[in-house]
Amino acid sequence: MASDIPIIDAHIHLYPKSELETLAWCTPDSPLAKQHSLEEYKAAFSSSPNPVKGFVFLETDRKNDLEAGVKDGSGWKYPLEEVSWLKRIALGQPKDGEGHTKEDASLCAAYIPWAPLPSGPAAMEKYIELAQKEAGDSWKKVRGFRYLLQDKPDGTGLTDNFIESLKLLGRKGLVFDLGVNQHERGRIQLEETVEMIDRAHEGVPDNEKVVFIINHMCKPDLTVYNVLTDTSYIAWRTAMFTLSKADNVYMKLSGGFPEMSDSLKKRSPEEIFEAVSPWLSVVLAAFGPSRIMFASDWPVCTVGVDGAWGKWQKLVERLCYMASLTDDEKKRIWAGTAIAAYGLEL
Repeated sequence: MASDIPIIDAHIHLYPKSELETLAWCTPDSPLAKQHSLEEYKAAFSSSPNPVKGFVFLETDRKNDLEAGVKDGSGWKYPLEEVSWLKRIALGQPKDGEGHTKEDASLCAAYIPWAPLPSGPAAMEKYIELAQKEAGDSWKKVRGFRYLLQDKPDGTGLTDNFIESLKLLGRKGLVFDLGVNQHERGRIQLEETVEMIDRAHEGVPDNEKVVFIINHMCKPDLTVYNVLTDTSYIAWRTAMFTLSKADNVYMKLSGGFPEMSDSLKKRSPEEIFEAVSPWLSVVLAAFGPSRIMFASDWPVCTVGVDGAWGKWQKLVERLCYMASLTDDEKKRIWAGTAIAAYGLEL
């Protein structure tokens, strides 16, 4: 990879120690139950031969109460607190001990907060108004929202309220970051994703169709040995080509390490690539360089993996090399696709 190709990391998480108790998943025994700041993130990519020009922050699943939020907004306290945290990063207004500086503000290309899509468009309008007020001058860096579906009951993303919320985002020019998990939840998550996107776009003018940015390749099971006969791989591969038929659906090349066996993730980037190339190759073939984007999923990628950021970078580099991509195509994967999909202003 030419050293002059810049990188936009399209998927990272950050949180200060002072707000750990607001994270829904955070238990004392979690390997991620400690501050993960910009200072640590910069150290993670410090050995990159290519300049990291910026990142896209994704919401970190803060505690919330949808019902209380609709009633009086109280159930949205912690997600809105996360907006305030990102505002401090994006505007260069750190508090002591949070691990970032005024100069770090330029690294924040965009941030994607949580939003209560299951509550419907009226609640979404109310929430977006509160989020915009909380974000202040950093609102221009809010390029969309996420509501994780990977751990929610089947059918959550197919309710009329959810679909109408997606259509609202499209009308407002805001993207939806989509997180599903085939590895743990099975093909139902893929099937519902296809239906959800179809319904959200049905009958909608092209300029109002919500942009979907799919996280982590839908989290396929990367422990599969024989992809020629494995039904989960075949279902995943079919879904990738189906999902790619809509022009405004993008895919993140990210999230691979948690779906691998412990032994594989400890091996060299070359050996890992050999094992997971059937998945990476399908994503590239289905979406092409113009609709896939590099993303590290830091710090989740670090669990059980030494030098995870650099190791994932080398995997994506090898994919570009093996596919004989041109420099322009490489630039799309490393930064251009994220800029286009999120509408970044750098």
